[in-house]
Amino acid sequence: MKHTSTIEVQHVSKRYTDDLEVSPALDDVSVTIQHNEFFTLLGPSGCGKTTLLRSIAGFEQVTSGDIRIGGQRVNDLPPFKRRVNTVFQNYALFPHMSVAENIAFGLEMQGLDRGAIPGRVKEMLALVQMEHLAKRRPAELSGGQQQRVALARALAPKPDVLLLDEPLSALDLKLRKEMQVELKRVQQEAGITFIFVTHDQEEALTLSDRIAVMSSGKILQVGSPNEIYERPQHRFVAHFIGDINFLPGNLRQCPQNGSLFQPEGLPVEIPCNLGERANSGKMQLAFRPERSKLVEPSQPHHLRGVIEAVLYVGTATLYQCRLPNDAKVMLRESNEGGSSARAVGSQVAVHLPPHACLLMEA
Repeated sequence: MKHTSTIEVQHVSKRYTDDLEVSPALDDVSVTIQHNEFFTLLGPSGCGKTTLLRSIAGFEQVTSGDIRIGGQRVNDLPPFKRRVNTVFQNYALFPHMSVAENIAFGLEMQGLDRGAIPGRVKEMLALVQMEHLAKRRPAELSGGQQQRVALARALAPKPDVLLLDEPLSALDLKLRKEMQVELKRVQQEAGITFIFVTHDQEEALTLSDRIAVMSSGKILQVGSPNEIYERPQHRFVAHFIGDINFLPGNLRQCPQNGSLFQPEGLPVEIPCNLGERANSGKMQLAFRPERSKLVEPSQPHHLRGVIEAVLYVGTATLYQCRLPNDAKVMLRESNEGGSSARAVGSQVAVHLPPHACLLMEA
């Protein structure tokens, strides 16, 4: 099905002061978010993701640029006139109202025909699988159940876009993972655009159709979870999404062997098979811990080193390895068949398959 544009953010900047020495909260941000897309704004605290979400909602006025929803410029529209709704970190449920009454409240404020409200409430209760708890009050619900009520209340008025500001952050790890599955199911069944803010990389990779990685008020890269993880275009993106190792060095082209990378201070050259590159010279070689393999140190074209630390994490074992140039790299091996870990002090070599190598500007 062809997507139609729902949200267009065009060259948006936001400053909280007239002092030009202060970096803007949003710095010339542009992005298009499609209809029925689960779109995530991901980044560390202070990167601008919540400011962008609040600007779309109308809670913040942008300093420059345009925000369009369904093709309509909404910069001057107050929040209640925008076809969006928001779920906040604290669910803000009315403690004196039942679950059903909390869901109905927004519909009553919207002026929906009273005869239609019970049917819509029932529909929302079914969507979040809370029919049996309709008469309970928020104090009688678990954190996950309260989150579902807040979700149902926000969806009841049928917004074009639902904005979610770290709604799972207050839940414990196991419940958060359960609610990730529920949140994705609700988004697919509701059939509307979700814009989700989080600093949790795993959460973003799990839920999203596309992710925008933000830093210092800018969007550095937009792409699918696979693109963001496998083909980061910026060192910050590579470092922020999952674990990764970086080695400075030099790239050169060899007519017989393709691209070869030599880490600084090491005699070995690592085949990268990246084809012709115009920017041979100083580069950074990046690789994920799980894409490398520990092998015997006698094999060529491998990074030799010594294991300094061993961390058992259940499904895998992490190894910190010191190279002869004193650089440290982290490696991950799956634990299969109860295999025993390598000992601290072991001499090893690190094999990097060519497809595991990412090259970035130094």
